[in-house]
Amino acid sequence: MPENATEVTAAGIARLAGVGRAAVSNWRRRHADFPQPVGGTAASPSFALADVEQWLRDQGKLAEVPLRERVWQEVAGHPAGAAQALVHTGCALLLVRDRPTAWLELTAASDERMADALPHAVDHVLTARLGPDTPSGTPGPGRATPSGTPGPGRATPPGTARTPRTAGSTAPGPTTFDSVAPGSTASGSAAPGPAVAHPVNPPVAPGVHRARAVRTPTAQALLPSVPLLRAAAQLAAGIGAGQTFEFLLGRHLDANPRQFTLTPPHLAELMADLAEPPKDAGRPAPDRPLRSVLDPAAGTGALLRAVAGPAALYAQEADAGLAALTALRLALGADGTHGSPPSLAVRTGDTLRADAFARLATDTVLCHPPFNDRNWGHDELAYDPRWEYGFPARVESELAWVQHALARLRDGGTAVLLMPPAAASRRSGRRIRADLLRRGALRAVVALPAGAAPPYGIPLHLWVLRRPTPGVRPGPDLLLADTAGLAASAGEAGGKPAGGGRDRLDWPVVRAAVLDAWRDRADLPGVSRVVPVVELLDDDVDLAPARYLPRPTPGGDARGLGEVRERLAETLRLTARLTPPPATPAVPAHRPRTTVGELARGGALSLHTGNAAPGGQGPVLTEHDVLTGADPAGTPLTGEAGTSLTGPAGTSLTDAAGTPLTGPEAPGAAPDDPVVLEPGDVVVPVLGGGTVVRVVGEREAGAALGRNLQLLRPDPAALDPWFLAGFLRGTANNRQASSYASTAARLDARRLHLPRMPLAEQRRYGERFRELAAFEEALRTAERLGGVLVQGMYDGLTDGTVTPA
Repeated sequence: MPENATEVTAAGIARLAGVGRAAVSNWRRRHADFPQPVGGTAASPSFALADVEQWLRDQGKLAEVPLRERVWQEVAGHPAGAAQALVHTGCALLLVRDRPTAWLELTAASDERMADALPHAVDHVLTARLGPDTPSGTPGPGRATPSGTPGPGRATPPGTARTPRTAGSTAPGPTTFDSVAPGSTASGSAAPGPAVAHPVNPPVAPGVHRARAVRTPTAQALLPSVPLLRAAAQLAAGIGAGQTFEFLLGRHLDANPRQFTLTPPHLAELMADLAEPPKDAGRPAPDRPLRSVLDPAAGTGALLRAVAGPAALYAQEADAGLAALTALRLALGADGTHGSPPSLAVRTGDTLRADAFARLATDTVLCHPPFNDRNWGHDELAYDPRWEYGFPARVESELAWVQHALARLRDGGTAVLLMPPAAASRRSGRRIRADLLRRGALRAVVALPAGAAPPYGIPLHLWVLRRPTPGVRPGPDLLLADTAGLAASAGEAGGKPAGGGRDRLDWPVVRAAVLDAWRDRADLPGVSRVVPVVELLDDDVDLAPARYLPRPTPGGDARGLGEVRERLAETLRLTARLTPPPATPAVPAHRPRTTVGELARGGALSLHTGNAAPGGQGPVLTEHDVLTGADPAGTPLTGEAGTSLTGPAGTSLTDAAGTPLTGPEAPGAAPDDPVVLEPGDVVVPVLGGGTVVRVVGEREAGAALGRNLQLLRPDPAALDPWFLAGFLRGTANNRQASSYASTAARLDARRLHLPRMPLAEQRRYGERFRELAAFEEALRTAERLGGVLVQGMYDGLTDGTVTPA
């Protein structure tokens, strides 16, 4: 095998061939000519990708490896690791997008010559997008800080007065790339820009990495990556450089879920919208300075990617590898124009201990800080000037991040932070919360439904803060909002199961409720309330919205409970009509049988595996929906003429000329096309060991098939879908087709049995199965409505809204 050849694991082989990992294990046992492992471990061996591809072709199991799969396998099997391969790929994609002519000239050379020439070209685009590798004017080790400014070793006692700041103030001392806004000048008087400097903060902190997050790779490091870079550029020619990097980064994050704490896209958009300045900012748009946004705990850059409109973006991340990926993601997500000064600055370092933007005052701060971090720097930062509202206790790391965000805002600037619910009520933080309220810095606390972000089991909070403006009277109230009940009310409509968990959040409803409450600052029963600060300043200073916004009674008031009772009575009457007639005994029939796998090979049906995750564009039918009978949430993706933007499984999305639709033309369509549901499809959960099967109707058509689901698409001329679904639900059938691990059962749909019957006989059975499904749905609805009625009566009797008459 050539040195540094790409390797692939058994899971990667299964993905290439479109089979399960069990099939790959069987191939290894049954075929003596299967490629031998070239690396990995005995439990997880790796194989040469080229040898595997050749073997799959020789066996007729693979016609051609999709380009995106080939690129991902080269990233995953890179000798320097997937993270380093992604950095090299991102640098190359930036070059492909910003300097396509230079890239074409480079690719005409051999791999060795291309690797030698790449560093200079890459450094050029990195400097244009992310700034110089070593910013000029940066104070080096031992260089004195400005007079009167606390340096790294000079502490400032708590209570030291802050120097008043105005939008046009400048900071004394040497100017650095990090102390001015991108696009502003570094002369004696600052030019108008999105950020101003903090005169009381030190320009340099110990451990700050002033160099940009993405270092220019060397020719020696790039040489093994050249084949990968060529393939990535070929993929980018079809779907775009930004989409290519998003696809590869998404695969990397999915492959390492425990290494990263992600901010879901819908939540990131909500946080960015909460921080959006008013449309009428007081000045005409041409005269308005560029908005500046900082994320001091950037992670994968999801919050900054959600910022709408042109903005100068600042980010800091403690992990150097993740900071590099984030910088490239943000750079490739920009509009692609060049020739202007950099509007993106990403730095590496521990934000609380070594703030890379200590002299910055931005318009907006967005932050998803680490939760429950006991090692945030409590001992070293006791006299830090950022603690204007009180020194946080060791267990209050989140309140340290709150004060850091306020310290990096200009006067009147807005910060939105994702917070654990304990931060609103822990006694150790009550003094800081009280001071935030008295000075008008905390403007809103919003409780989200459980499942909005990790950890998914608890309802997290959003804190909206605004830096007080000197001379302006603090706000006299606090907006408290609780959206946890919105998911339940959405599920109760029609008797459907309530939307618990991350797969069932109705984000459009949550987003509309939060933004309306924030912009209108209005009281909405059970959702939002504007509470005077004086009511909150008790011994506990508990700011949990649930304390001041009790959930409305299920079903509403007595009139609402009456409506629920009528719906329940109607459903019970329907259930009685749908009750199956007495079963007719019969001698067990011995019919010839076949398997789903044989039917698939014969063309009577096709098998597909779900890959869509909730949170993207359009609705997704999840495993939870199938198990509970709920409808997929969201609106199907349709074009102007009402045609679906997502085609049948295995087909690309194209326009009238046959060109693949990507980017804005087909949001979420590239690079992994989802399996789109059609009427008559049969959906089976992969996990769980139950006997649940769902036939897709008009309500579900157009939704994407979620993860852990298998789809069987029968040929109507050969198979009746209800006949297929009914026999797949047999207990004995599921048992013989399931394999059992230590903690769960896994169903292999190919092993499910079906009797051979003429189509007319299939339809006779199918009609009976359809009636049973309608009866089951009526029972489920009655159970749901009965639960709502019972709990509503309990609540009404206990709170006095219902009399016991």
